[in-house]
Amino acid sequence: RSSIASASASASTVRAPVGFEPSERAAKLLVSLRRFMREHVYPNEAAFEAHAASAERWTVPSMTEELKTLAQRAGLWNLWLPVDSLELMKIGGGGGGALDEGGKKLSESELSLLTGPGLTNLEYAHLASEMGASVWASEFFNCSAPDTGNMEVLLRYGTASQQTRWLAPLLRGEIRSCFAMTEPEVASSDATNIRSRVVRDGDEYVLNGRKWWTSGACDPRCEVAIFMGKTTTDEDAAKANVPKHRQQSMVLVPMRAKGVEVVRPLSVFGYDDAPHGHAETTFRDVRVRVEDAILLGEGRGFEIAQGRLGPGRLHHCMRLIGMGERALRLASRRAAERVAFGKPLAANGSTLQTLGACRVRLDGARLMTLEAARMLDAEGNKRAKGAIAACKIAAPKAALAVIDAAIQIHGGLGVCEDTPLARMFAGARTLRLADGPDEVHLETVARIEVRNAKL
Repeated sequence: RSSIASASASASTVRAPVGFEPSERAAKLLVSLRRFMREHVYPNEAAFEAHAASAERWTVPSMTEELKTLAQRAGLWNLWLPVDSLELMKIGGGGGGALDEGGKKLSESELSLLTGPGLTNLEYAHLASEMGASVWASEFFNCSAPDTGNMEVLLRYGTASQQTRWLAPLLRGEIRSCFAMTEPEVASSDATNIRSRVVRDGDEYVLNGRKWWTSGACDPRCEVAIFMGKTTTDEDAAKANVPKHRQQSMVLVPMRAKGVEVVRPLSVFGYDDAPHGHAETTFRDVRVRVEDAILLGEGRGFEIAQGRLGPGRLHHCMRLIGMGERALRLASRRAAERVAFGKPLAANGSTLQTLGACRVRLDGARLMTLEAARMLDAEGNKRAKGAIAACKIAAPKAALAVIDAAIQIHGGLGVCEDTPLARMFAGARTLRLADGPDEVHLETVARIEVRNAKL
């Protein structure tokens, strides 16, 4: 355990590539974040792992809330919030985020808590990588999925009342949320396949559908889902000539509404990721008020999904780089300390070849991710689409290769709960599917290449 902790603490020594260095404000936050990880996160990982394996795993450990409070006091809260978050805030109907839910002016500290430091994607990339070194860390800073993506949807597309009801408590870390899009009956990587229905009945919508991989739905703090369903049937779409990308809508659904059922938690290579969990959920005749529920407007669901998934995919890539860095540091430490056949593993040429290849893979993925972040800042989501797709392919593969090598170097220790490697492997492998499989992203990259070849 001591070697694991020390390797974790020293994993932040990797220097950023020239031209992609953190800004002055991001560098200051990075120093504070590294200190927090070293003093509070890594030493408590064993306790979180033990809780996740206990009979109480579907409850939230008290330590989680304690670390969230410490992170707020340290100014390490809502680091993910985009640079334009303050101007998008409508909480309390005051515009600019100046008022609380009761219409009172927010204090400077309260406003800072709700709007974060306002970093660019490139600035946040360095911080997300640091958080990614521990599978538990992001939540302590209110920077974990799917909440960040859902909060950005509410920030960009939510009304004042929607932001007041759902965004404010999410930003404070008082509740959690989930995203109900993927369905077991169809290939949901193509969002136009979604079969769940959103039918208008007077001033209400009636929702019906079966979803799965609804991450976060098992959490006892989960209070709201963003539900994607069809507001236009295939028959009506054919009659009215409605494009297939304008037939879906996104609506907000209270998780305690009648007809919402969390059927079961799904496991990922045996991990149920409690208390967060990945649920199969059903929605049977769930009624929600149109005014309270609809996001942006009917037929705008696909548009919202694309806006949500761009930055969200990039956040995953950033965290994966940090995950890979920690795995490489652990592997290097193990190779230096472990003796087999009379000499350290690090004296074996094959081991050195493996470690060297890991560094090359990881640095390549890091450069792609940082460039995608820069493009997202400078040119917007649409222009950065290809770069984001490329790093969404490269980052999980690089992290997986490094984690797999680290497991091999650790031997039996690498596949058990005494290191973070097994849990990291499960998470990284899943991210080759989450937010779109590799094949979809490769086609995106390829189409851009074909189009550019015609210029």
